[in-house]
Amino acid sequence: MTTTALTTLYQELAPCTSSDLSTLLPGGIQREVGHFNVFNLADFWESTSLRPGTPYTCRSFYKISLLRSRSHAEYADQSIDIEPDALVFSTPKVPFQWQPTETQQGHCCLFTAEFMLPVLGGLTPDELPLFRADNYPVFQLTPAEAARAEVLFAQMHEELASDYAHKYDLLRAYVLELLHLGQKRQPTTTLHPAHSAAARLSSRFVELLERQFPLTTPQQRVQLRTAKDFADHLAVHINHLNKVLKESTGRTTSDLIGGRLAQEAKALLRQTDWTLWEIADSLGFVDVAHFSHFFRRHAAVSPGAFRALEAEPV
Repeated sequence: MTTTALTTLYQELAPCTSSDLSTLLPGGIQREVGHFNVFNLADFWESTSLRPGTPYTCRSFYKISLLRSRSHAEYADQSIDIEPDALVFSTPKVPFQWQPTETQQGHCCLFTAEFMLPVLGGLTPDELPLFRADNYPVFQLTPAEAARAEVLFAQMHEELASDYAHKYDLLRAYVLELLHLGQKRQPTTTLHPAHSAAARLSSRFVELLERQFPLTTPQQRVQLRTAKDFADHLAVHINHLNKVLKESTGRTTSDLIGGRLAQEAKALLRQTDWTLWEIADSLGFVDVAHFSHFFRRHAAVSPGAFRALEAEPV
């Protein structure tokens, strides 16, 4: 199955919703890290491209759907009959074919891995239980849970259409609540295989890392920047911390820290008018030269070039 770009998706959706292509793109999304959007499934029912029987291939984004009507799905090698009021989680790593069997009601939101990085502590959605390739992707909801999910999607629609400066932070919070709603429907053994000391250490590391962000003023400064900083704060040996994180995430402590710093740097370059010196200082770099060298390793361009590219009209 081939991966379909987001641009191709919007080209498909434009005729489905009788909308101009540009109106489907969320306002200000070009200044945001990653991509997010939300749709009402009823808008697609009249579309010839999304009627029952049409393959829905792997795409370059993650998707959470609230399905209020019956449908059918092919997920990897699984054939699934979906009853009303189901929450469905799909990942770009697993082929997914959705086939509505009656007039469909519900919603779906889609997002890239980069969009959720600020709230996942440097992890990717694939590292969450709900998006694991071997996970069963459909979760039946109780009436109360379905009502809550409906409210969350309504809030997404409302917030995405607003001009609130920090609306994408709110949208991430709504996505997180949907993730927790799904995780509540999973067996405890799936969510926390062993409740081990290693799992607790990983969780504490992520909490410490995320607690430092977002940076909202140039006066703020990241305090924990190195693997040793975190190991000392967690009262463990640096080698033990690195081993635990490598086993749980596939990445070293320094990789996770560097990735989160780079993510915050991109957000600050996109969303603020801070000088490069202010950004470098807030992120804990001794000078702009060190910050620029770090940023080039993660983004393949200089901070100044990145900001100039992001400022170009879409």
